[in-house]
Amino acid sequence: MATEDLRLFLNSPEGQNLGSFSRVGAMLASDGAALSFAMNAGMYHSDRRPVGLYIEDGQQKAGLVTRDGPGNFGLLPNGVLCIREGRADVIETLRYADEAPECRYATQSGPMLVVDGELHPRFLLDSDSRYVRNGVGTNADGTRAVFVISEAAVNFHTFGRVFRDYLELPQALYFDGNISRLYAPELNRSDIGFPMGPIIGTVTRAE
Repeated sequence: MATEDLRLFLNSPEGQNLGSFSRVGAMLASDGAALSFAMNAGMYHSDRRPVGLYIEDGQQKAGLVTRDGPGNFGLLPNGVLCIREGRADVIETLRYADEAPECRYATQSGPMLVVDGELHPRFLLDSDSRYVRNGVGTNADGTRAVFVISEAAVNFHTFGRVFRDYLELPQALYFDGNISRLYAPELNRSDIGFPMGPIIGTVTRAE
């Protein structure tokens, strides 16, 4: 993670929603760069605006939401993925508000999957709410960020245990379900579908 150029993408320089991996890739290509990995990175409104905090290249585009609310985003505790120089951290929302870290990129989503090594307290082992889900987990010193998308429909409990038990990451954040998508050219995969809101990806300089 410390050597990756990890960024968030929402709109083009002209203010148009990018919405797809191909449009992000085309924008980067015009600047001599390439997209090497990407996935959707948080919940959004029908007009593709982020539901919670969103910071891109140091500019805050949407504010932090600390109250509970409907849907998965409001299933507290939720959290923020904060990307800074040489590190990335999943931080629970109220902790983020207290610490106020200076993030170059940040996206808020919810619920938290793992908080300080524990599964979200509202997750049920036998829940029948199952979707293809994606999310991110980080280690304690912020040098490792792992992005995961399920191959099949799973519930929150099962998905959270991947981060806690298999990857052994103390903090993990849910991005979304059902519309979860991945761009991974090394796997010959570039998922398509309806336009997305925030997209996260790693950038390399084109050879």
